[in-house]
Amino acid sequence: MYRLLITMFAVAMTACSSLPSYTKMAKALRSPLSPTVSTYVVAAPVPTYSANQVNISSSKLIDSTQKPVLAPMDEAPPAQYTTNEDLQEAAGRPIDPEQPNTVFVLNEQVASSNLWDELRQGFALPTFESTLVSEHEQYYASRPDYVQRMTMRGSRYLYHVLKEVQQRGMPSELALLPFIESAFNPGAISSARASGIWQFMPATGRDFALKQNLFRDDRRDVLASTRAALDYLTRLHRQFGDWHLALAAYNWGEGNVQRAINRNSSMGMPTDYLSLSMPAETRNYVPKLYAVRHLVSNPQRFGINLTPIANHPYFLSVPIQRDMDVAMAVRLAEMHIDDFKAINPSMNKPVILASGTPQILLPYDNAQVFLKNLKQFKGQLASWTAWVAPKTMRTVEAAKYVGVDVSQLRTLNNIPKNMLIKAGSTLLVPRNEQMTHDVSATIADNASLSFTPDVPPVKRLLLRAGKRDTVASIAKRYRLPATQVAKWNKVAVSSRFKRSQAIVVYVPYSTQLAKAGKVNPSQQKIRVSQNKAKSKMKGKPKTLAKSSSRNIKVAGKAKPSVRQQRRTQALVNAGGKRVRVAMASH
Repeated sequence: MYRLLITMFAVAMTACSSLPSYTKMAKALRSPLSPTVSTYVVAAPVPTYSANQVNISSSKLIDSTQKPVLAPMDEAPPAQYTTNEDLQEAAGRPIDPEQPNTVFVLNEQVASSNLWDELRQGFALPTFESTLVSEHEQYYASRPDYVQRMTMRGSRYLYHVLKEVQQRGMPSELALLPFIESAFNPGAISSARASGIWQFMPATGRDFALKQNLFRDDRRDVLASTRAALDYLTRLHRQFGDWHLALAAYNWGEGNVQRAINRNSSMGMPTDYLSLSMPAETRNYVPKLYAVRHLVSNPQRFGINLTPIANHPYFLSVPIQRDMDVAMAVRLAEMHIDDFKAINPSMNKPVILASGTPQILLPYDNAQVFLKNLKQFKGQLASWTAWVAPKTMRTVEAAKYVGVDVSQLRTLNNIPKNMLIKAGSTLLVPRNEQMTHDVSATIADNASLSFTPDVPPVKRLLLRAGKRDTVASIAKRYRLPATQVAKWNKVAVSSRFKRSQAIVVYVPYSTQLAKAGKVNPSQQKIRVSQNKAKSKMKGKPKTLAKSSSRNIKVAGKAKPSVRQQRRTQALVNAGGKRVRVAMASH
């Protein structure tokens, strides 16, 4: 390992012979506060490697005592063939995601400083006085273990969040907002389905181009969600002209804040944050942020020990240009699976699709090890791929299409029992000889999985309730759940129907045919009643029968009154000509 690292930086070391070795520099980076004050070029040009440029056994990549523990979903089927990836680069050189177009120069004097100090220097939010701030200060001060866990988790991401805030000229307190939103947990999901360190709702995430599909959820992507959150806060500050109101709108919604402002304005009341009527969560939102600000400003005052954070990027961005299993990336980077997922939390499946996730994040040392091992690896990088269902089908049928076991396909894609896979759905399946190509960008960016109940075809029946019909009797007659009949008709399960009340039921075609001859005439469709009425006209004059049939059809739409019935009968007795005229008048 040392030989390869020394070779990769031979040019830099030759030009600067007085500089310590890369090994020493990496050691300094691992130390939060190193006193060394030299400058190094970390992201020197690194060659890209093809997956076929390999000639060593994969078993040599990791020492057996340090083999990562893989989660069950990351266990991929064994490779059965070798893909042809000639002239295809599998990964590019590592870059600093904050400066992707420049060679990153690490000033070790700056890198060895404490990031908390730089954060404090950028505090610029206006003064905020509220007893709620003191309450939250006491809350955090009484839970030093919680604060320690929260800050240690945030130490991976705080540098990158702060740099984004500084590039936009925003108050650095905003870099502390993920402490309030999610305790800097990228996997946090609220009861309202907000996700990520910035807790984006699905719809808001889509508004800010955070993709959410079968393979990835950019709301959990630390870099993408941070840019989106700061874009949103910038827009809110431009709209309200006040950071306190902008923060309230971020938590409560801009429409709600604007309506609260308009309400106060119409009553001649102040429209500042403390004067608005708002939910308790939003009322405490800004005070919590100020409490964390005060804690960071003077941790000794609250008896809190903030672990120093080195002032340099925690990870580099490695471009991925071929599909690759998560397990393979972990193996090549010689990382633990949990550490890999902590800085790459947006992935939903055990495969990285290059067309949809063009980069992975790796710590400094692991990025270089990843490229070294990739150069020496021979075999297939991805054992999983995506398959799109050409039609709505059962799981058994889909399993035959892709050549896998039914239970395996159901487990891989969380397919519920008694459900059909809808046409156009994307499934995760093992690669085989017929599916060797990388997944297209169209599928990677728009993949979704939908189901529909696997039930027989049904027909909608419209019935007329009899004198004693209830929800229970109708359900029993058609062998349906009473709760379902009640739901269809928007009544309680214990309800009794009024006579002639319209009842809707959905029954399989077989049930409908079986029951058609057993239902009371009052519960048949109007069409059935008309047919019975027509049958009684047999033996009467042809013109009369035709006219009476017309009368029945009209009566089917609106039941005639007793007077109308008597008048009609008198006309029938008078003759066919007058019947036709009378029917026309109806």
